[in-house]
Amino acid sequence: FTIAVFVLIFLTSSALSAQPRFVSEFSGDDGPGVYSFASGTPRTLADLMQKPNPVDQRVNIVGHLFLPKSEQKFPAVIMLHGSGGIYDALIDFWPKRLNEANIAVFSIDMFGPRGVKSTGADQSLVPFAADVADAFSALKLLSTHPRIDTSRITVMGFSRGAAAALRSLSVKINQYQAIDRGGEFNAAILVYAGGCVGGLRPKVNSESFLKKPILFIHGTADDYTPIAPCKDLTERLANSGSPVTFESIPGARHKFDADDQGRHYYQNVVRTLPECPIEVELESLISYDLRTGVRLTRDEYNALIKTCVAYGASVEGGWRARRLALERTINFINSVERSHSGHK
Repeated sequence: FTIAVFVLIFLTSSALSAQPRFVSEFSGDDGPGVYSFASGTPRTLADLMQKPNPVDQRVNIVGHLFLPKSEQKFPAVIMLHGSGGIYDALIDFWPKRLNEANIAVFSIDMFGPRGVKSTGADQSLVPFAADVADAFSALKLLSTHPRIDTSRITVMGFSRGAAAALRSLSVKINQYQAIDRGGEFNAAILVYAGGCVGGLRPKVNSESFLKKPILFIHGTADDYTPIAPCKDLTERLANSGSPVTFESIPGARHKFDADDQGRHYYQNVVRTLPECPIEVELESLISYDLRTGVRLTRDEYNALIKTCVAYGASVEGGWRARRLALERTINFINSVERSHSGHK
């Protein structure tokens, strides 16, 4: 147990426990720090697709802002954590390394302000729609920062957060959220993505998603959110016209970016079986059987979803895996930057 490790743990704990300052918009003097900002807790996706948006349980979400030292305007990434809540890598590894690449990071805590530590054993503790609302609320706030290029803000989600990141590119949701909350995301990065299978899996057609660049990063040994359904979803997105890239990391497991290098098995976490044949059309919120394309009645959906549930999965940090993920993330953001510059 070295001094360096002690310092890292102290800095991580300090960042997580720092008292946030509430802001409704940023000024030129607002630097790195912990901020809180207004959001809401919609119960369903339908609540996100109404105008005016119904307000349910207003809450102030917490965001950790990390800025590069450059005086130029820079792109930014909004990070959405997974079922385990915000963790070490989201306030240390990712922000530090992306800042070195001249990319700002706004890592948000969606669970703590709602009094929840984890949704691993019960995903209903925080509605999935709330994750999407928080993403757009964070975008609205970050878009006010004078040092950030508002046309170059990427949403980056991990596990459950990746499902929200993809939904943040939904054409239908953007029709209601983007105008009210500061515009659109310019790209999405999905790391060991949840939402590729089961009740969170979107039915894809040519009008489902904004044609923004999407990057999937997934470990081949992931037994929590298996890789095969995400590869299939990627193919469907590509066939619909979305510019999507899939990057596999050999041998990497779920949460490979964590500092903890041990392998841990959690027997109570809920996961969805990779063969679950359900997809949901985001435009109408109608469910379908992925195998046949036939619309499911409510009773058929309820019966089918019960067969999709399983328990137990492993997580394991891997320094090599997260270095590869970082490299591919920076390359992706830079490629989006080059494309953005080429269209000016």
